[in-house]
Order: sequence, then C-alpha cells, then structure tokens
Amino acid sequence: MRHRFLGLTLALLAGAAFASPFPKGDPKAGEKLVKEAKCGACHASMFGGDGSAIYTRPDRKMKNPEQLRTQVRFCATQLGVSWFPEEEENVAAYLNQQYYKFK
Repeated sequence: MRHRFLGLTLALLAGAAFASPFPKGDPKAGEKLVKEAKCGACHASMFGGDGSAIYTRPDRKMKNPEQLRTQVRFCATQLGVSWFPEEEENVAAYLNQQYYKFK
C-alpha cells in the first residue's frame, strides 16, 4: 500500500512539473484568433516578412508566461479587438505552444 501511495505521489508531482502555464487555453482557438485579428500584419510592419521574427528574435521580450499574458492583452488593446480573458488565454496558449515553450 505504501509503495502505491508513493508511486501516485510521484506521478502527480511529475505531471505538475510538466503542466502547461495556460491549462485552460485552447491553442487551436488561439491560432484562429491570431489570424482573425491579423496580428501578423502588425508584426510584419515592425519586423518584415511574415512577422514571426517577433517571437523568435534573440532579444525577445517575453521571459515567462505572465509576461506573455500581459503582452497578449496589450496587443489586443492596440489592435482594438475585444477578446474575453479566455480568448486571451487561448492566444497565449497558442503562442506558447508554437514559439515560447514555457513550462
């Protein structure tokens, strides 16, 4: 019995260590929102090309999940899109999955 409890405890801890920082976010829904808002057009005006360099540049600004959430909210405001908090979470989940890989 004790070994079973220890195994379950370790499994739960391992799962928590690899949990997404955006557990309620839906990356597929976030990708759709990014395309609909035309985020790439704004990024392309700053970085050229398709604008994805904003996510992959060596000196990128996002260092943790909270900064990414804040930036998503800022960009949504700048673009004038009216995303609900759960939509912002979806966008952050998509960007994290695609580019940032925060744990």
